[in-house]
Amino acid sequence: MMMQICINPALSNEEVPNLRKAIGWDGRESDYPALFERCNFWAGAKDEQGNLVAFGYVAGMGLQHGYMEDIMVHPDYRGRGIGERLVKRLLEEAQAYGLEIVTLTFAERHASFYERCGFRVGSGGVWEKK
Repeated sequence: MMMQICINPALSNEEVPNLRKAIGWDGRESDYPALFERCNFWAGAKDEQGNLVAFGYVAGMGLQHGYMEDIMVHPDYRGRGIGERLVKRLLEEAQAYGLEIVTLTFAERHASFYERCGFRVGSGGVWEKK
C-alpha cells in the first residue's frame, strides 16, 4: 500500500518533535503548535499504525515566495520514495496556493535529491545566530 501524503493533517504537538528526534535532530518542542499557526501549510504521512513518518512545511508571507523547511522521513521508511513524494506534494500545494518561487537550504549531499524533485540548485547564503 502506498503511503498517502496529506496536506495539513491533524497532528498532536508531540508528533513532529518525536519525528525530529527519530532522525537525529533536536525536538524543538517549543515550536509546536506555533509552527502550525504560522506556516502557510504542511504535509505529512503516517504509517498503518498512525505514526508520523514524514513531514515538511512551507512558510513565508504567502505572496509570491515561500520557503520549504524541515523535510524529514523516519529512518525506517527511507528509500521508498516517500521523501520525493512529500516534496513534490508540497510544491503542488505551493502552486495551488499561488506561490511562484519556493526556496530551501540543504546539505550539499542532498543536491541530487532536490534536483529530482524539481529544484534548480544554485548558490546562496545562510545566516545563523551565533
